[in-house]
Amino acid sequence: MINNDILRRLCTIFNFDNKKTLAIFALKQCTISDDQLANIYKEKNDPAYKELLDVELACFLNGLIIEKRGKKDGPEHHSEQLLNNNIIFNKVKIALALKADEVISLLELADVNLTKYELSAFFRNINHKHYRECTDDVLSAFLKGLKIKFQR
Repeated sequence: MINNDILRRLCTIFNFDNKKTLAIFALKQCTISDDQLANIYKEKNDPAYKELLDVELACFLNGLIIEKRGKKDGPEHHSEQLLNNNIIFNKVKIALALKADEVISLLELADVNLTKYELSAFFRNINHKHYRECTDDVLSAFLKGLKIKFQR
């Protein structure tokens, strides 16, 4: 999925305005200006469109974890330089402290049925023999399920 779309969808799901979104970026010392955020939200065919980099989305997702769960004790965790759907899915799941059954229920709201075993494969180490890549369709369904749940 496109990072800009993920950010836009998450901010819509949680009703974050620009001020709140920028505050979440700032939780991980990621400085994004109002103008940059406006350009991130623009459509891809707009000349002012700015692509949200993986490290910037990682900052937002890590900031979302802090926002929803509080700051963790211990050394500061640095934001990832590269993201994939599995990492994004896992970070949102962690931010909301979702258990497997809750994630499965959210996916079912978006008409995707997975077993606990299939779901756990997304969150395994990439070198694990049962690791499975999360497709754009599954991540999109998860975000759709979140939107349905939070917009009730």
